[in-house]
Amino acid sequence: MSSVGSPPVLRRPASRVRRATVGALVTSLAGGLLALSPATTAQAAPALLSQGKTATASSTEGAAFSASAAVDGNLGTRWASAWQDAQWIQVDLGSSATLSHAVLTWEAAYGRSYAIQASENGTDWRTVTSVSAGDGGTDDVTLSGTGRYIRMNGLTRATGYGFSLWEFQVYGTTGGTGPTLPGGGDLGPNVHVFDPSTPGIQAKLDQVFQQQESAQFGSGRHAFLFKPGTYNGLNAQIGFYTQIAGLGLRPGDTTINGDVTVDAGWFNGNATQNFWRGAEGLTLNPVNGTDRWAVSQASSFRRMHVKGGLNLAPNGYGWASGGYIADSKIDGQIGNYSQQQWYTRESSIGGWSNSVWNQTFSGVEGAPATSFPEPRYTTLDTTPVSREKPYLYLDGNEYKVFAPAKRVNARGTSWANGAPQGESIPLSQFYVVKPGATAATINQALAQGLHLLFTPGVYHVDQTINVNRANTIVLGLGLATIIPDNGVTAMKVADVDGVRLAGFLIDAGPVNSPTLLELGPQNSAADHAANPTTVQDVYVRIGGAGAGKATTSVVVNSDDAIIDHTWVWRADHGEGVGWETNRADYGVRVNGDDVLATGLFVEHFNKYDVEWYGERGRTIFYQNEKAYDAPNQAAIQNGATKGYAAYRVDDSVTTHEAWGLGSYCNYNVDPTIVQDHGFKAPVKPGVKFHSLLVVSLGGMGHYNHVINDTGASTIPAGTSTVPSTVVSFP
Repeated sequence: MSSVGSPPVLRRPASRVRRATVGALVTSLAGGLLALSPATTAQAAPALLSQGKTATASSTEGAAFSASAAVDGNLGTRWASAWQDAQWIQVDLGSSATLSHAVLTWEAAYGRSYAIQASENGTDWRTVTSVSAGDGGTDDVTLSGTGRYIRMNGLTRATGYGFSLWEFQVYGTTGGTGPTLPGGGDLGPNVHVFDPSTPGIQAKLDQVFQQQESAQFGSGRHAFLFKPGTYNGLNAQIGFYTQIAGLGLRPGDTTINGDVTVDAGWFNGNATQNFWRGAEGLTLNPVNGTDRWAVSQASSFRRMHVKGGLNLAPNGYGWASGGYIADSKIDGQIGNYSQQQWYTRESSIGGWSNSVWNQTFSGVEGAPATSFPEPRYTTLDTTPVSREKPYLYLDGNEYKVFAPAKRVNARGTSWANGAPQGESIPLSQFYVVKPGATAATINQALAQGLHLLFTPGVYHVDQTINVNRANTIVLGLGLATIIPDNGVTAMKVADVDGVRLAGFLIDAGPVNSPTLLELGPQNSAADHAANPTTVQDVYVRIGGAGAGKATTSVVVNSDDAIIDHTWVWRADHGEGVGWETNRADYGVRVNGDDVLATGLFVEHFNKYDVEWYGERGRTIFYQNEKAYDAPNQAAIQNGATKGYAAYRVDDSVTTHEAWGLGSYCNYNVDPTIVQDHGFKAPVKPGVKFHSLLVVSLGGMGHYNHVINDTGASTIPAGTSTVPSTVVSFP
């Protein structure tokens, strides 16, 4: 969305424009969003660029008339739109091209008027040619300028049918915009790659841990990558902004006879600030039979096999505040102990102890049965839709990125029965982003058709990173961090299939950004059910490392997106923290339909933490804290309502479902503040909530109800930190 300062109007389907054919008046228009240059002498003869490329359309008359049929070179197949005006078809050329002409071969249902538009990012369009008196047949229209995405925007039909094209052919030349960026290469100075014969592994682990143990807002970023093999006697202590991972295709390929440890000695045994770290793709044989992983938000445990137990509490059993396990096998029991909330997805466990406030499971073999409100377990037999995070691995001596396949109604790990299903992509097809890379270079790599692999580092971008190509992977190592300068949006994803964002942190800059991450432009409406965009271990921070501001952190416009483990956090401590200093009104806003969130952590926003406008949305596990630093009741007054809900479903929504949600308040500036409720939703048969709770942390503020006017007040519990629960709503 371009404007997010206030709640949007009701979401409407995008108006898809169809290609109309015309042989009459053609007018070239000047000016606009896309920088076009006058026609110049081409360095090479124009070539057909569109054939076989990815094509999408605003609508189709039926399955036999898909957009791809207009770019397949076959005059016996065609694209046909719905029978109404304002329809479009567009083709992604794969990279920016200098345009020469387009040939439109119309079926009998042609366009009376239409425009040819071009865009570099699939969002900002410029009309380069328009036709106002089309007469059908074959149109050969002259184009000038450049563009990667070319659209026939059909305005007026000539018949009572839709717009229908046998072929939509775009001609031009590519290249000439600078040297081609290479793919692949080394992984930079902050990726530490080991094999079993590498000397001094423990010393290197210890050296980095000493730097990162308490560096909560530091600039150090590190990834430890272990080649397949067996490693003996290691204790890898994992600090801030540190990732440890095996380089095998399966966890069993890389074994550590030892431990991967997170503890909280740096914070006097309190693990509630053990953020921003991760472990992936390893088999562990813990020294004493149990590994310790005492973390809180933004700390993932993926594709791990622990041949023993797993302790989620720090030494001394001080507090810990929530984490995430996926696609993992823990042979023994998981000791939850003091963990306040946790989400486990598609794994196999030997058992689970203790529930505290909110423990949620989906597709987990060995998970406890639902017993909410006591013990506070919420368990789904399967996860409706999922796709595991992409990861780097070694195929022989060649680095590749494995992109796991989509799973439906999955239970257990993806690798239990052998090699996981998915696609391997050579590192040569990735631009390896290293410290010092500019946004312009990153966008050039994307325009060339390369994926992105961000190596550990901090990256300032002075323009939006535009991910416009279907199936693009943007993968970060070592919590690579992107900071937008001058109020730009850090990253935007076009309304295309199968983009995968994973493993990085977006940190707001001091100049307010309207958004930090956008999936799809406003009014996106393409169907991505077969190949959704996924966002995994992508974290957002406003303040803490310094003053930062953003009106809305994450906006999801694309349909069918999967948000799989994110922490979207307006900082309550660190530098640059204050009610107006790190102002951030909204955390996550979902406009797309059929969006699924698995492991959603959103905290401390000045107004709504999560707002949901799309239909058929689902959330499995939600953890929230309201903003600690509200100065008084008036500062959070929402019309006649006291406070902004932690999770609000818009009144326009007819179908929505969520499981395992908790919101906590700790109004430590003014403990007299009261929230009317933690959650707000329309009362409709299709809107359902399961296992909700609100908690007053030590009596620092209170909730009158859990959801709408349902659920008991937290005031009777006083300072005892006892949740108020609702088993189901309505």
